[in-house]
This record gives sequence, C-alpha cells and structure tokens, in this order.
Amino acid sequence: MSQTVETRKPHFVEFVALIASLMALGALGIDSMLPALPVIGQDLGVTVHNHLQWIVSIYFLGMGFGQLFFGVMSDWLGRKRVLIGGVILYVVFGLIAAFSQNFTFLLILRLCQGLAVATTGVVTRSIIRDLYSGSQMAKVMSISFVVFLLVPILAPSLGQVVLLVWPWRAIFIIMAAMGTLTAIWAWIRLPETMNPADRHRPDISHIRRVAFFVITEPSSIFYSFAITFLIGGLLAYVALMPQIFSDVFHKPHLMAIIFAVCAATMGAASALNASLVVKLGVKRISHSALTGYIVVTAIHLAWAAAGKETLVSFTILQALTMGLMSLSTSNFSAVAMEKVGHVAGTAASLQGVITTVGAAVVSGLIGQGWTGHIAWLPGAALACGLIAISLIAIAEKGRLYRNS
Repeated sequence: MSQTVETRKPHFVEFVALIASLMALGALGIDSMLPALPVIGQDLGVTVHNHLQWIVSIYFLGMGFGQLFFGVMSDWLGRKRVLIGGVILYVVFGLIAAFSQNFTFLLILRLCQGLAVATTGVVTRSIIRDLYSGSQMAKVMSISFVVFLLVPILAPSLGQVVLLVWPWRAIFIIMAAMGTLTAIWAWIRLPETMNPADRHRPDISHIRRVAFFVITEPSSIFYSFAITFLIGGLLAYVALMPQIFSDVFHKPHLMAIIFAVCAATMGAASALNASLVVKLGVKRISHSALTGYIVVTAIHLAWAAAGKETLVSFTILQALTMGLMSLSTSNFSAVAMEKVGHVAGTAASLQGVITTVGAAVVSGLIGQGWTGHIAWLPGAALACGLIAISLIAIAEKGRLYRNS
C-alpha cells in the first residue's frame, strides 16, 4: 500500500460509515421488499405463495455471480470506478423495476439488480483488505457490519410505511435514490485504495491460478463454505418471514418490529466482536459463537417440535440464533481472506461467488420445503450449523477454539 493511498483515506469514522452505507444497499434491496411480497403477488397475479420467495432469492443469486465480474474488474481498473459503476447500474435497474408489469420480467430485473449491487460487497471487502489486515481487518468489518445492520432493522418498517402511502413500486424508487446519494458520497470522499502498480488486466490463466489457490487453501475454502450454509439459513428465514407471520402467527403487522429486534442482536454481536476480537482472537470467538448457534437452534427445534412455540419464544430464540450467526460469519470472512491478500480482489470475488450463490441455493431448498410448520426453520438452521462446524473442524484439523 502506497503512502499516497494511506494518507488520502477518510477519517476512520467516515470510512466505516461509507463502507457500511455501500454494503447496506444490497441489504436494502432485500429487507425493504419483505412487507411488499404479498402485495406484489396480488398485483402481478402470482398464485403460488412460495414463488414470491424468488424475489429475494434471485436477487441474492445475482449478488453472487456479480462478485466474480466486479472483483476481477476492480483488480484491473481500480476499486473506485468499478464500485461506483456498479451502484449506478443498481439505480438504473431499480428504476426500471418500479414500472414492471410482469412477474417474470420483475425477476429478471431483480437478477440484474443483484448482479449490479454485488460490487458493494466484493469491492468494499477488497478496499478494506487493501488498507487493513488481521484483527484490525476483522475490527473494521465488525464495526461496518454494526452500521450496515441499521438497514435490516429499519428497512422492513420503511417498506410498511411506504405501503401505507404509496404502491409497492415506490420502494424501488427509494432504493434508487439511496443508491444515487451513496454513489455521490463515494465519488467525492473515497480514494482509490489500489496501487496502480498492482493492477493487471483480466487474465484467464491468472483467474485459474487464483481460483485454484482459493479452493485449495484450507482456511479460504472451508471457511467460505461454512459462511455459505450459515448465510443460507439466514436468507431462508428472511424470505419466509411474510409467510411465518401471516400463516403461523397470524400477525403480519408485527413482522417489521420482530425482524428489527432480531436484527438488532446481530448488531450487538458485531459491536461486541469489534471490542473483543483483538484481545481474544478471531478463531476463538467465532468457533465459540458457532457452537452456541448449534445449541440454540437445537433447543429451538425441540421447543417448536413439541408444539410450544409462541411469538415470544420465536423472537427470543431467533434473535439469539441471528446474533450468534453474526458473531461467527463476520470473523469467518476475515479468516477466509487472511491468506489471499496478494490477490484480494479476485479472491474476494471468488469467495463471494461461493458464499452468495451457495447461500441462495441453500435458502431456496429450505424455502421450497416450507409446509407451514415452524419447526422446519430451526431444524434447517441446525443442519446448516452442524455442516458449518464440520467444515471448520476440517480446516483446523480438529483444533477448534485456538487462534494459532
């Protein structure tokens, strides 16, 4: 990293806020849509309710595939112009989606919007990796995640408020407005963090070499797959929220506030992680959190299967699940990136493809298996947790809870 790049960085607080705002555009495209799914289904003539989950899943799928393209481009053209270009496309596709009259066309636009917003995930991770490493990188990611989580806390409520005043199409216009403002902020204040001497044109042989390194370096591939299953379980929960609150609890009006409560625990977990990660270490915290995640989801499954689930128990147990998931995945991302810093852009994009596309597939399988029984959700989450800890055990050769 050159001294020029280092000295042009915004103040730490502004840098974290900007990175979080960019990352939040992706979440805004998911969470603000949740209250509108039933209305969209009615307006566009969708008769199978499970198909409405595709509005979320296909967007997430686009986010996965888009990361490969934007990660490679950012290694060639630099971080800043690729990042802002992707956000502009996100805005354009959002505006077009606001006028869609066909469900299939809307899904195509959601795929394209997801492809475009992928830049805010992969390029921001590369920017962080350009400037930080190790525990400091994990700290920056955790603090950014706390700010980023204001979106899932507030976005469903925003969606509900919008629906009280305007049609669901206004949500897409609001997404476009937020994207425009964030792009302007990044253009004015974000420096180019990649040294020009480190840039290189897209090279298939280079991508092949990096891909081979990413999939053969144990901490990179196994931690990425662990993230895949944990995020897949989370995304399934998000996509199923409207059906759970409508069909199981019969209180759709409470969805936004319960969702906010659960998301708040993710923010609290990330704040806790930021304060402890340097002292306790990335692996010790994340492995312990994953163990707690498995215990909580097992308790939740047993409780729900016994027919004792209530809205209160669901909120408490799901909030704990999401908080522990956050504590795991934010650190897993840092571990997965730790040994690929020399090819951060391409490596981050490849890892992003694995985790995001894989999570979309896992989520889709869980969501399409939904039959209306609440035990299905914690059962699927428990399975994802058990698979994740098995993958981490392989990466660490059985030596869990150790930082060395």
